[in-house]
Amino acid sequence: MRNKIIRLCLVSVIALFSANAQDRKIAKANKSFADYNYYKAISQYEALVENGNTSPEIYQNLGDAYYFNASYEEAAKWYEMLANQGSDAIDKEHMYRYAVSLRTIKKYDESDQWIARLNSAKQGDQRGRNFSSNRDYLKKIDERSGGYTIDSLDINSPESDFSPSFHNENIVFSTARDTSITSKNVHNWNKKEFLNLYTATPSGDNDFTNVGPFSGKLNSKLHESSTAFTKDGKTVYFTRNNGINGKFRRDDDGVSRLQIYRATLKNGKWGNLESMPFNADDHSVAHPTLNKAEDKLYFSSDMPGTMGQSDIWVAEIRKNGSLGTPVNLGPKINSESKETFPFITEDDILYFASDGHPGLGGMDIFATDVKNLENSTIVNLGEPINSIYDDFSLIINNDTRQGYFASNRINGRGSDDIYSFLELRPLDFECLKDIAGIVKDKKTGAMLSNTNIVVYNDKGQKISKTLSKNDGTFTLKGKCNEGNYQVVGEKATYEKGMANFENKNGSPVERIELLLSQIEEAPTGTDLAKYLKLEPIYFDFDKSFIRADARVILEKVLAYMRRYPSAKVDVRSHTDSRANDNYNIALSDRRAKSTIAYLVAQGIDKSRITGDGYGETQLTNDCGNGVPCSKEKHQLNRRSEFIVVD
Repeated sequence: MRNKIIRLCLVSVIALFSANAQDRKIAKANKSFADYNYYKAISQYEALVENGNTSPEIYQNLGDAYYFNASYEEAAKWYEMLANQGSDAIDKEHMYRYAVSLRTIKKYDESDQWIARLNSAKQGDQRGRNFSSNRDYLKKIDERSGGYTIDSLDINSPESDFSPSFHNENIVFSTARDTSITSKNVHNWNKKEFLNLYTATPSGDNDFTNVGPFSGKLNSKLHESSTAFTKDGKTVYFTRNNGINGKFRRDDDGVSRLQIYRATLKNGKWGNLESMPFNADDHSVAHPTLNKAEDKLYFSSDMPGTMGQSDIWVAEIRKNGSLGTPVNLGPKINSESKETFPFITEDDILYFASDGHPGLGGMDIFATDVKNLENSTIVNLGEPINSIYDDFSLIINNDTRQGYFASNRINGRGSDDIYSFLELRPLDFECLKDIAGIVKDKKTGAMLSNTNIVVYNDKGQKISKTLSKNDGTFTLKGKCNEGNYQVVGEKATYEKGMANFENKNGSPVERIELLLSQIEEAPTGTDLAKYLKLEPIYFDFDKSFIRADARVILEKVLAYMRRYPSAKVDVRSHTDSRANDNYNIALSDRRAKSTIAYLVAQGIDKSRITGDGYGETQLTNDCGNGVPCSKEKHQLNRRSEFIVVD
């Protein structure tokens, strides 16, 4: 008995020791993860999994460690393990990261399903709205692909090279080559590699030479990257880690945040270093770019007011050099994920990298027209600029349409490489919304073909038009502007059919049903122009031939007479008061005969149509003989009317 008790005690001690050892290993892995040491955290977490630990937290952190290190295929594997733990195991943010990871391995259908789940679980998520309004995003990306040629540059090293910028005739870029540390997470706030600024001179063969450090004054023991130069090359805005006297300054989480500094060139040396007023210890500010007038500074930040991991912001640069309060560019550009590495062209086209808009893989490069942002769409540049990997930090010469960007795609020289490109065709930023629908006879339910479909905005302006097909369906494009719209269907012998819809940011394709009621036969004495709500038929001055616009109106009269074969019509033609009275009687008579002849030529029996000319005896206004009137007023009197008779 005593020996049994001893054995039980030993087992309990061993189990307790084992549990404590397991807890210590989890704590060490969690610390590595919290310290952004993802490589070490991955090996520690995977060892725990091999020993039978199936904690959702470990699966989640493993997925994140791979995700933040741009190893998306591995991230997808662990996010799948997390999702398999149950519907409550994976939160909304990890639904999105799982969807992005699936895109990078071209499992687009599965990715779309997870975005749809996110959209259902979190109403109002901008990423979900972006997806809902762009469900055919792969088709659109494919249509835009092929607009560029790209080449890798010889200036790339086995380490990270990225974030090129124009400086006079040269480029300046960021590199980790000085310490031979390779990492794929240069676009995260927690940079671990040692970065310096390098410069290179064009060699004339679409490449560069004379590669070397940019400035001993700007390169320091901290990390420098992402420059933006004024046109004269004498002022630079650049990114650097928060630090004092070459030592990193960290926040409460142990992260040395990124900040933007400004320096000026004097006597060939960079100096007069200034920290931007919106820099802070608790958030990052990075990746500056200047507009053409150099009175606006665009940048990326996770400062208070940011929607997601990082947003694109803009701040005014005043004439005295001071900067205004940063303004967030808003939900059309920014999302709950990452928008970063902005570049603004001379004509205010904003390029930026994002994993919050529908794309091909990790981060894709997008563009939009910020000077007309309300009416502009967000354009994915497509392949070959974008890939299933991370593509970012694009710049482009406004005149030559040649530029550079960075990517961590495979077959490069390092983890991040710089590529040159040439734009072959311009981008189209017109924002169009798909509108689809069907037209039916309200009474019978029959599909109505060849119905005129017109979309109007709330100001009554015509936005788009089309004709319904043989099966009554129609599709057309409308503007993306938010507001109220009306779709009108119009067909001969039918009353107009109308449907209204409200366009909101991110709203999906509009689906419209138009119901048109058949017009009843008009009683004797009715003016068909009023009954059918037709425009009067006008004639040119001193002419009696049928104009093109008149033929459109006559088609509706023809449709009515075909619909009601017993109907008879008296055509009454009128002139204006110019010329003498007898001449005008003769002219109007010719116009009546011309109108009758047109209807007969279209198949209407001659016995059903009569007509007379009334000259200037029945004017519609006061433009009588000798009264000065405009051409437009006179034209109102040159018309034909259609009166139903027995």
